[in-house]
Amino acid sequence: MSLLLARTNAEAHLYMELQPCGTCGATEFHPRSSVVMAEGDLASRYHGACPNCGTEREYTFRIPEDIIFPEADRVRFGADEPSELLDPGDWLWVADLYTRHTPADPGGLPDADRARFGRDLATAVAAIEEVLKFVPAGADQVPPEAFFSERGREVYATEPGRFRAARLKAVEYAYRELAEGFLG
Repeated sequence: MSLLLARTNAEAHLYMELQPCGTCGATEFHPRSSVVMAEGDLASRYHGACPNCGTEREYTFRIPEDIIFPEADRVRFGADEPSELLDPGDWLWVADLYTRHTPADPGGLPDADRARFGRDLATAVAAIEEVLKFVPAGADQVPPEAFFSERGREVYATEPGRFRAARLKAVEYAYRELAEGFLG
């Protein structure tokens, strides 16, 4: 089996955060990283011990030919192609996670909270952008066969209508507007 592509460091780190330790189930993981050759490809290797139980964990991802560097004013997980690491249900779950406790109005919040919620909303926007990459050209929704993870299939099964392109675009727009309100 060939290595999966991590389109950006942000995508690789998010993927690792969503993978619980096989021994204790903890999701906290602070790996060391290196660039290696693996299966004939340039790859990123992340490894380290689970801070909870000490079990060694390791992930190796193919590096894209065209590197996407982080931008100071935007969260971005990948280029135009859909993720190989996370399916559309995973991405929608991430967007939900980042917006779950975000207030609708930044008024009255301390600057640090406004900035934190703004970054969370910007991350949610990027996650919704990732879901939209799974909508085939000319289609109006993410097809059921795009879901390959257990979490992703559960999210889809709970409410498949959330994966219609028009609804996703409306949510993306709303989150983007909210983020701008928090970040000013």
